[in-house]
Amino acid sequence: MDLLNTLVDKGLRRELPTREEALAVLATSDDELLDVVAAAGKVRRQWFGRRVKLNYLVNLKSGLCPEDCSYCSQRLGSKAEILKYTWLKPEEASKAAAAGVAGGAKRVCLVASGRGPTDRDVDRVSRTIEAIKEENEGVEVCACLGLLSDGQAERLRSAGADAYNHNLNTSEGTYGDITTTHTYADRVDTVQKAHAAGLSACSGLIAGMGESDEDLVDVVFALRELDPDSVPVNFLIPFEGTPLAKEWNLTPQRALRILAMVRFVCPDVEVRLAGGREVHLRTLQPLALHLANSIFLGDYLTSEGQAGKADLEMIADAGFEVEGTDTTTLPGHRADAASCGTGGGCGSGSVCSPEEPAPAAAPVAAPADQARTDLVAVRRRGAGTDLAPNA
Repeated sequence: MDLLNTLVDKGLRRELPTREEALAVLATSDDELLDVVAAAGKVRRQWFGRRVKLNYLVNLKSGLCPEDCSYCSQRLGSKAEILKYTWLKPEEASKAAAAGVAGGAKRVCLVASGRGPTDRDVDRVSRTIEAIKEENEGVEVCACLGLLSDGQAERLRSAGADAYNHNLNTSEGTYGDITTTHTYADRVDTVQKAHAAGLSACSGLIAGMGESDEDLVDVVFALRELDPDSVPVNFLIPFEGTPLAKEWNLTPQRALRILAMVRFVCPDVEVRLAGGREVHLRTLQPLALHLANSIFLGDYLTSEGQAGKADLEMIADAGFEVEGTDTTTLPGHRADAASCGTGGGCGSGSVCSPEEPAPAAAPVAAPADQARTDLVAVRRRGAGTDLAPNA
């Protein structure tokens, strides 16, 4: 396909595709799927070889969030029967993190529900970061605490945080349909605060919330403009008890096309296969490793993931290798730029909007008898419980 040849060439040059080209990737047929994966795989291997970075989530504070994000099991008014607990003590969080590190995780992601941290919360998380760093040499720590106030990103960096995560989730045009208690602009501001403080910015999206192809392209192009070092691609986990519980819009094939589009738009960025991969990719998860160079190991915040041992076997069986702490994840040009606080440089150039965008492929909702509710398992182990974690 001329389209794929063009996208590979652009990806190897770090050149931004046009919106028309990005939409065309999402509109490819299932017959073309392996060609799409192979093409995006060339770009992935150019910048990241066959390495897979493992990340491990520690949910520091679960549930009881005042925000109304429709996709979230921890939201205001959620009836999802998830674990609910207040802040873990630094030593508890460090112990939870150690399980992920022992399983091969290179980065520990510390997440807390809520609109954003108070200064006291930042102090608490800072002590947790210090405890983890003291016990695990070479391990990266990313904080994800919600909207940041002035000066908080700098304090987290001083405590030893390497990165800060705050996802855009969906396009600016549809953000108000998903969340009303804060704005898309609030999220952009927090990513910019993290970047300005010298933290590695991590920001991604959630696919499968009923959005259009145009919405997906909008949010990925916005992420390219923000220039984070890592882009987590989440697939909606339709929790019973949340407004989006009936949104089963993804097939494994569509999930792969979305990952390929993200790779073409952000060729030299750490693309992370994140929440919902087991639910929507299912047995096609190994193919996603040809597109994403990073995954979460084990469980997520409030749901159970694939067994950690199965993750490691999947990586090995697919011909990939786990990235060690002695290896720099990002390509040299991004790593050098990040070290001097100027951002990674996903490439330059304006976003090109074609006069006639390619027709979008409409998402096909799964019939009621095909909704895999059996794959949505609430987390009952690990952080906040007395049971061993999945790592």
